[in-house]
Amino acid sequence: MKPRWILHVDLDQFLASVELGRHPELAGLPVIVGGNGDPTEARKVVTCASYEAREFGVHAGMPLRAAARRCPDATFLPSDPAAYDAASEQVMALLRDLGHPVEVWGWDEAYVGAEIEDPVELAEQIRSVVSSATGLSCSVGISDNKQRAKVATGFAKPAGIYTLTASNWMSVMGDRPVDALWGVGPKTTKKLAALDITTVWQLAHSDAELLKSTFGPRTGLWLLLLANGGGDDTVSSEPWVPRSRSHVVTFPQDLTDRAEMDSAVTELAERALREVVADSRIVTRVAVTVRTATFYTRTKLRKLDEPTTDADVIVAAALRVLDLFELDRPVRLLGVRLELQMSSAARRERA
Repeated sequence: MKPRWILHVDLDQFLASVELGRHPELAGLPVIVGGNGDPTEARKVVTCASYEAREFGVHAGMPLRAAARRCPDATFLPSDPAAYDAASEQVMALLRDLGHPVEVWGWDEAYVGAEIEDPVELAEQIRSVVSSATGLSCSVGISDNKQRAKVATGFAKPAGIYTLTASNWMSVMGDRPVDALWGVGPKTTKKLAALDITTVWQLAHSDAELLKSTFGPRTGLWLLLLANGGGDDTVSSEPWVPRSRSHVVTFPQDLTDRAEMDSAVTELAERALREVVADSRIVTRVAVTVRTATFYTRTKLRKLDEPTTDADVIVAAALRVLDLFELDRPVRLLGVRLELQMSSAARRERA
């Protein structure tokens, strides 16, 4: 039996990264997202800051006016929840299409459960798929439970992978303050300090009865479990039935020749179709994504006349969708997604 792993996937500076995808000229500069993008707005706060802005002490929840004082040269952009919803949904769909259970925890993070031999290989695949399809970066924490995987992601950021298991838990975490544990906030930290418990090691070796009498039986034992690296080891979603298969390619040099674009779309469609056929599925719709040299990205979708796995029909459909774009700028990325027919059982499950 293969070991069970839990991977915590966290999109790096998510909102800022979505905005940088739309404003590539701001890459490497301090960017602050919040409100209407006006740093003089009263009662408006930072929803996200790029890593460059964070170096000035800017953080989520800070008033925009305070952020402007700390980082006066930053570019302020308005919050665009619809764009973040769309980007998040795209990432979560990509994760689900890998074939493992996925439990979404918000716009920018999710847990992936997998029974595999090499979780690092899966983490690398996740990072590659998300980056190539969306341009977004993510970090992945690996462990055998959610809480420890979440902590591991903190060591992985930005844009990395980190494994935290029973074998290295105490050597990595033992000397760290108790609030390094996920879910241990200021109030709990203060109560523990009153008991002369300030580090993870001390909490892990604390008397269970003392913790139960201070925090109650349930919370006291939970704190002890957390400090020893334990946690929830289930990913609650049902195994995902992929609704699509897709492939994307980012070119080392932008394409300007239409014949090269046609060739790339044909190859991507054929690769995706081979996977569809291997899974004994049927294609119902074909989508093509185009990203230009200016990072302008759009996806267009067309329904097939009837479900099929005929390669000629599907390639022709992909090329017809490509015709819908005004290809008057160099193309940086192309992608093809084949949407699949769902069985009646799967449709009922997803309903």
